[in-house]
Amino acid sequence: MEPENKKLTPAQLAKKAYAERNKEKVALAKKTYRENNRDKVKATNAAYFQRNKDKIAARVRGYREKHPNKYKAHNMVNNAISAGKMFSEGCESCGTDYDTHAHHDDYLKPLNVRWLCVPCHWKWHQENGEALNP
Repeated sequence: MEPENKKLTPAQLAKKAYAERNKEKVALAKKTYRENNRDKVKATNAAYFQRNKDKIAARVRGYREKHPNKYKAHNMVNNAISAGKMFSEGCESCGTDYDTHAHHDDYLKPLNVRWLCVPCHWKWHQENGEALNP
């Protein structure tokens, strides 16, 4: 998201408009770039986190304070996956095994999840909004 007070150049506006019109094409290009340049992406990310660690830590603290149920539910799922007690069975909507997320319908039921791929997860939230008890 762009800060409200930041003025975009015409070239930046055109690039943003293109990305909006061609979301799938742009997403595929980004994915391909990341796959073909893993070391470069990893180094860029590490440098960003090093430069902005205080800002990132503050953002994470704020998220945890604002969404304690989400934070606890995400941690419980991650711990269950790490312990081998939970694993993805593929997207419940389209069946793909690629990049599935554990979706919570209710964050007070942290280990009750449905597995959705990124596009189906996004679509679910567009149609249904936020889960219960964030």
